[in-house]
Amino acid sequence: MAGRLVRRFTSDLRPPYEVPIVNSSAVHRLRLVSGPEGLSFLLLLVCSVLKRTTSFDAVPVMGMVHGILFILYVVFWIMAWQTQKWDARRGVLLFVLSVLPTGGFFAERTLKKEERGELAPVREPAAA
Repeated sequence: MAGRLVRRFTSDLRPPYEVPIVNSSAVHRLRLVSGPEGLSFLLLLVCSVLKRTTSFDAVPVMGMVHGILFILYVVFWIMAWQTQKWDARRGVLLFVLSVLPTGGFFAERTLKKEERGELAPVREPAAA
């Protein structure tokens, strides 16, 4: 993995170990848009309920905001998948999280761990 290394200290007297930090602007952009995309989806659901129960109609505005954020998420998702060379499981998981009501928050947390290097690296398939 290309990127910087951060020194982390353990709680006991062992020497510090180094954790690689993913230096990918594509992953960073995807992480930054995943939280607002998840929030806009929840707000769109609330606006949909309010439209049916009251005279408050913010669905056109929230629909447009959510649509723009979702398109950005998909574009950044494709860019991050190509840059990081994720396996199909991780790539599909991050896309599925984008269409679940609270999935954007889980995607943001996962991407934050990946940026910090706390997730296990993707293993290369064994050569036959």
